[in-house]
Amino acid sequence: MSLIKTRGMEKSYKTGAGETFVLRRIDLDIEQGDFITIMGPSGAGKSTLLSILGMLDGDWRGEYWLVDEPVHAMKPRARIELNKEYMGFVFQQYHLLDDLTVYENLEIPLSYRNVRRKERQAMVADTLDRFQIVGKKDLFPTQLSGGQQQLVAVARAVIAEPKVILADEPTGSLHSSQGRMIMDLLKQLNREGTTIIQVTHNESYAAYGDRIINLRDGWLVDDE
Repeated sequence: MSLIKTRGMEKSYKTGAGETFVLRRIDLDIEQGDFITIMGPSGAGKSTLLSILGMLDGDWRGEYWLVDEPVHAMKPRARIELNKEYMGFVFQQYHLLDDLTVYENLEIPLSYRNVRRKERQAMVADTLDRFQIVGKKDLFPTQLSGGQQQLVAVARAVIAEPKVILADEPTGSLHSSQGRMIMDLLKQLNREGTTIIQVTHNESYAAYGDRIINLRDGWLVDDE
């Protein structure tokens, strides 16, 4: 059974000239434990595809099945619940909340999932330890380097143990040693069973995946 299956997935915008397609007839099968890299030139539809798979974007046509759940037939509230249960996100710009400490940033996804306070404290403590950022827990994001901020962002993405991590250019703002550190971390999570779907322009980071999907002008042109 595929973890993710899409059939005929399309997204378009109405324009003065008619209809502009961002994605065309995307058929994908992703298994639990895959590490997928999505590549392609700017404007190819990579981030759009990631947003739809992560259920952040509900405005598309076609079929999308997540663990046999028909996402295409769900109401928005049900999609939100499925997103919370299955998905973790890592973005290029970190998306940490600047007025919260590292500890509080990590706690946020757990509060969305109604995890009890004592359990939350234990999970945050474990995650701080695992990512070796215990000493940073009372600092605010602006007091951290770019690499440290992205480390916290990855920690926040995995704290609730999602089945899938969607990473949109996760190393885009980092210098090479920090980038490799983040990629090594994603690879380790993948070895432990987490499915990773990343968007990147970087060939060497793309090679961390076991499958490369190429998009061009919204079409899936290559699935290696």
